[in-house]
Amino acid sequence: MVDGEGRGLLRPLGDDGIPVGPVERLDEPAAAVRERELAERPRWLWASTAATYPALLRAGARVARCHDLALTEGILLAYEGRWGEPKSLAAASARLHGLPVPDDVEPAPARQPALFELYRPGVLEGEELLAAAGEVLADQQRRIAATEHPERMRLLVAAESAGALAAVEMGEAGMPWRPDVHDRLLTELLGPRPAPGIPPRKLRELTERIAEAFGEQVNPDSPAQVVRAFASAGITVPSTRMHVLREIRHPAVPLLFEYKELSRLYSAYGWSWLDAWVRDGRMRAEYVPGGVVSGRWATRGGGALQIPHAVRRAAVADPGRALVVADAAQLEPRVLAALSGDQGLARAASGGDLYGGLAAAAFQGDRPRAKVALLAAMYGQTSGEGGQLIGVLRRRFPDAVGYVEAAARAGEEGRLVRSRLGRTCPPPSAAWRERTAAIGRAPDAGDEDEREEVRLARRGARDRGRFTRNFVVQASAADWALAMLAALRRRLDRAGGDAQLVLFQHDEVVVDCPVADAPEVVEAVGEAADEAGRLVFGDTPVRFPLESAVVSCYADAK
Repeated sequence: MVDGEGRGLLRPLGDDGIPVGPVERLDEPAAAVRERELAERPRWLWASTAATYPALLRAGARVARCHDLALTEGILLAYEGRWGEPKSLAAASARLHGLPVPDDVEPAPARQPALFELYRPGVLEGEELLAAAGEVLADQQRRIAATEHPERMRLLVAAESAGALAAVEMGEAGMPWRPDVHDRLLTELLGPRPAPGIPPRKLRELTERIAEAFGEQVNPDSPAQVVRAFASAGITVPSTRMHVLREIRHPAVPLLFEYKELSRLYSAYGWSWLDAWVRDGRMRAEYVPGGVVSGRWATRGGGALQIPHAVRRAAVADPGRALVVADAAQLEPRVLAALSGDQGLARAASGGDLYGGLAAAAFQGDRPRAKVALLAAMYGQTSGEGGQLIGVLRRRFPDAVGYVEAAARAGEEGRLVRSRLGRTCPPPSAAWRERTAAIGRAPDAGDEDEREEVRLARRGARDRGRFTRNFVVQASAADWALAMLAALRRRLDRAGGDAQLVLFQHDEVVVDCPVADAPEVVEAVGEAADEAGRLVFGDTPVRFPLESAVVSCYADAK
């Protein structure tokens, strides 16, 4: 812990959380961390990497390993069916002692200097905070040992903590970004930068053309106005969603599509975004590991996880450097093959193109139909072409289809499902249980209101079944991606060069490195992918290839 004057406390603990040395009082905590890291390479214990690590990293104290108590607590609470309970060190300690549990507080890395967080006046401080960290660690180790697969859970906790370190490091390093290129892109697409409160010229022009097409003034940002304008033209549309408008023949439709695309670009990645998130030639996002229920990451602003292709042209490596962009090919279908142990699907996933292998095995070489069928099985599609093709998959790949269908049944029945390593889906809400209570009644019994209750109950059950069907695959894919990220980070650190992770989104990583080091980085990426496959799925013939491209501009990678 660091106090307001920059002094700190440090205490060595065993794996069981029991102290194995005295409390040390530190005048320069970051220097002490650097020294210990070089001499011992310990696993650092703290309450929140997001709140603790930035100050250390800025002071030159980069660490290899940690145990993030808050992230671990969140994983274990979810495993125990206690989604949504506070997960901070203060909350975990309070639960252990039967005290009132404080709410979680959003971390503020830029402002918080503490080494052992989460410190809040009146809750935990000084040696009391160190003692609480040891107690919570011991409790978490006991709970991990009690899970169905303790070794998998330990791997998940270690990978989650390593990912948290990488998230801070990537936020500090930043993606190379050319503000002049970004400004030029926006000007080409939208016109010159407008004054505050005024839409760009291109959006104003499109608004005028849309009004001309309808013959009346219409605000393209108002779905209600657009629906009414179509009605005035004798066209009834239920919404302004793109898949609905694609079926409409009217001169306003292509203009609305163009307006929506440019408006989204302007609001999400326009000049305000550039001012807020790009500093000193780097785009610095704030990542949130495990920010999505499946274990995928989120961001607190910045939109780093969904940068559109047009804007990627501004991500340009500095002179003498390159970007190694590595993307996992067909990750979720490969994960399903490894999860289910389906030998036929595993054979299809042992080569470079899973869909091609699947097509050769079951769809007379028709790759598009094979892809539609497998995605329909994973996402629970029952209508259209996908629904018709699932029968072929069920006959040829029964273990794979059976795996996701078992997960769907568990969801429909209100049960929990887990990823390969043990990340657990949220339990159904009380409202869901109340709504689905009628599911056992005959669909044609009672009056119309009662029959509608049954229909709604069955729909609610199917919706949750589709969620859990996809959760087991998507969350297990997140397990693999996180293990791959941790393995790649470790390899880059051990290489001792100037390569650094600068972006991670779902199944893609970007490494900024000297041009001369790019071949070694590509090799490290491949090794990390193989290691993650072995760690997460054990002995499986399924391969998880990462397609790497060495580019100077991010947009050139795809």
